[in-house]
Amino acid sequence: MKNILNIDTVHDYNTFLGIETWHPLISSIDFSDVKKEFRHIRKRYGFYFIFLKDVKCGDLIYGRHSYDYQEGTLVFIAPGQVAGKDDTGEVFQMKGWGLCFHPDLLPGTPLGQKMKDYTFFSYESNESLHMSERERQIIVKCFQEIREELIHSIDKHTKSIITANIEVFLNHCLRFYDRQFITRENVNKDILTRFEQKLNAYFESDKPQTAGLPSVQYFADQLCLSPNYFGDLMKKETGKSAQDYIQLKIIDMAKDRLYNPHKSVKEIAYELGFKYPHHFSRLFKNRVGMTPNEYRMLN
Repeated sequence: MKNILNIDTVHDYNTFLGIETWHPLISSIDFSDVKKEFRHIRKRYGFYFIFLKDVKCGDLIYGRHSYDYQEGTLVFIAPGQVAGKDDTGEVFQMKGWGLCFHPDLLPGTPLGQKMKDYTFFSYESNESLHMSERERQIIVKCFQEIREELIHSIDKHTKSIITANIEVFLNHCLRFYDRQFITRENVNKDILTRFEQKLNAYFESDKPQTAGLPSVQYFADQLCLSPNYFGDLMKKETGKSAQDYIQLKIIDMAKDRLYNPHKSVKEIAYELGFKYPHHFSRLFKNRVGMTPNEYRMLN
C-alpha cells in the first residue's frame, strides 16, 4: 500500500517545510524561502491549499488521475483531498507559491458564506487553472499581499483583512476560469457533443430500467470530468445546469411517448427510469405546467 502523509493543520505543514508559523490558521508561502530538499510523498491535507507551480514538476497524482503539472499551473485542493507523487527516490526543492488556510478561519466571515461558490476546489487535476503571464502576476501579488499582512502581529482586524484578501484572490480565480472556459470553446463543444451522445445512448439502452435515472455524477465519470467542472462547463456553454439539461431531455422523451395511446403513464415512467410514477408526474408538471395525462388529452 502506498504511503500517505496526513497533514492536518497549517502549523503541521509549516513544520514539514521547516518554516515559521505566523498564524495558526493560514500561511502564504514563497517556496524560494524553503531551503530543505524533499522526496516525493502523497499527502492528505486537512485545509484548503492553493499551489502555484513555477517550474515543470512531472506527473503528480491528484484526485483519481495523474497529471503533468506545467509552469504557471494553479491547483486547488480542498480539505480531505490527497495530492502528491509516490516516492521514486528523487530529491527536489520546491519552487513557486502556496496558500494554506484552515476551515476554522472561515466561520462568521463573508468568505465563509461564499466558499460554496468556489467550485474549482472540487475539480479534478486535468481541470486545473492555466494562467497567462499577466494572470500569474496578479495571483503572485495576491500571495504577497496576504503574506505581508501575516508578518504583522495578530490583532482584532487580522481575520477580516486576511479573509477579504483571500476572497479577492478566489474571485480573480473565478474570472480566470471563465476566461479558460471561453478559450477552450472548441474542447468544450466536443464535450457537449459527447455528453449528448452518451445521454441518447443511455435512454436507448436498458440502463433506465436497471440503473434508474442518470445522474450528473454518472455522465461526469463517463466524460472523465469532476461533477463540479462538468456542471460549471454546462452552465457556461448552455445557460442550464447539467441536472436541468438531463431533466429537459427526459421531458422531451416523455412527450414523445405520451403520443402512444397504448402506453400508460405508469409504464412510461418506469421506461424512463423513475422508481415511482408519481415522481415522474410531479417533474413533468413542474416542467410543462400540466400533468402527463393532461398533456396527452390536449395533444
